[in-house]
Amino acid sequence: MKFKLKYLLVLIITVLFYACSKNQTVETNEAYSFYNLRQFGWKSKSITHTISDIQYKATLVPIQYYIAKSVGIDSVQQIDSIYKSLKDERVIEVEFQHKNEDDLLKDQYTKRAYDDAVKYMSFQMQNDFEIVIQSGDTISCSGVTFERNFKVAPFKRILLHFGNVPEEENVSLVYKDELFDNGLMKFNFKETPIKL
Repeated sequence: MKFKLKYLLVLIITVLFYACSKNQTVETNEAYSFYNLRQFGWKSKSITHTISDIQYKATLVPIQYYIAKSVGIDSVQQIDSIYKSLKDERVIEVEFQHKNEDDLLKDQYTKRAYDDAVKYMSFQMQNDFEIVIQSGDTISCSGVTFERNFKVAPFKRILLHFGNVPEEENVSLVYKDELFDNGLMKFNFKETPIKL
């Protein structure tokens, strides 16, 4: 009887040890994938056009990046849960920079007063952008966030938000430059955003 009890106890401890180590391996693998993304970059693809001494750089940014910044990198299950509800959203980061690192919102570049140029980037610029998906459908920008750096950085950056973009679709960003009057530009992202 004692032999069977000892055998059963050893079996239970072995099973518990194996189960705990397996869960730890899954969590370690998930944490490692986030570590790799943080080390090697979250951004999937950047495209740059230079027109009239102004560099336009568009970068397709995975939604998981912003979720991880909000909830913390250690909350893998929470990030995945939030991502499932936002998987049809796209965020594109656009940077504008003069080749001499001059402030682009000066009236010599925009033909507007400085305050009017700031207001335009903050509230009206979203009307200048749209996404074209593979099927040919066009999706308008649903919002823009202008990151004010108060002349500390040599560039101006906006975040464009698009909704109802099918998860696996390749997209092209179309920009009609009304601020600097440099015409129509197309940023063709041939790969889908990074998936975790």
